[in-house]
Amino acid sequence: MAAAAATAVVVPDPRDTVAAKVLRAVAKTPLNLLLVVLGALWIVPTVGLFLTSILPVSALASKGWWQFFSKPSLATWSNYDALFHNSGLVSALETTAYISVGNTVLVVVLGAMAGYAFAWLDFPGRDWAFIGVIALLVVPLQMALIPMFRLYDKLHLYGTWEGIALFHVAFGLPFAVFLLRNFFVGLPKDILESARIDGASEIVIFVRLILPLGLPAIASLAIFQFLWTWNDLLVALTFGGNVQPITVWIAGQLRDFGTSIDIIAPASFISLIVPLCVFFAFQRYFVQGLLAGSVK
Repeated sequence: MAAAAATAVVVPDPRDTVAAKVLRAVAKTPLNLLLVVLGALWIVPTVGLFLTSILPVSALASKGWWQFFSKPSLATWSNYDALFHNSGLVSALETTAYISVGNTVLVVVLGAMAGYAFAWLDFPGRDWAFIGVIALLVVPLQMALIPMFRLYDKLHLYGTWEGIALFHVAFGLPFAVFLLRNFFVGLPKDILESARIDGASEIVIFVRLILPLGLPAIASLAIFQFLWTWNDLLVALTFGGNVQPITVWIAGQLRDFGTSIDIIAPASFISLIVPLCVFFAFQRYFVQGLLAGSVK
């Protein structure tokens, strides 16, 4: 009986055969081709913008950016060299960085503290206050432009990068509180109770437990807020005055010089590549934040 058991025939899994693998690959081919085509269509405008930014105006006047593939020698970095010696662009980039980084830090810090309070602290009216936060999510930004313009004029915030940043903070906080509260409430309760039993204060729990555990959601929020603010045009046009972020500066170049493609194309690519680099730098945390809470 033991010998029979030792010589038992192992039946191979039909899913591991070569034919099965080939069939699975063939079945996935249409989907893979569709994804490749969609990816190519998505990246073509970016590639076209970059090639336009490195071609001289004389070449662009006769043909489009695709002539680069037949005559790569036409490419030149003179457009970027002239652009980075433009004081207007440098000032616009600095202003955009101040606005984007400043409001992102405020939204993340205030949103994390409020999210922790709504998730784990008991205080009167907590649920009603959170309902109010959710209600603020549906308020369109355009409704507040005129009232805030009058308020900014009285507070002398009009025409300052601080005023633009504070406006983004006000409209970014409801989403931040909503996102982080829903993430924090899913954290293990036993960890927080153990910390309280050991004598840790709420500040210590927030700094040493909540923030490290909530890093994926916080990073996702920071990416969203940074991208929204960096690409903003409406708020900057309304409250900027003489303060010009990169989007307003590019729009001004188009308005003043008409077809100055040698300025607009490289400036637009710079405006595109900065948030793209930020996204790829924090991509791992971004994906973790999106998937957090989906599997218990």
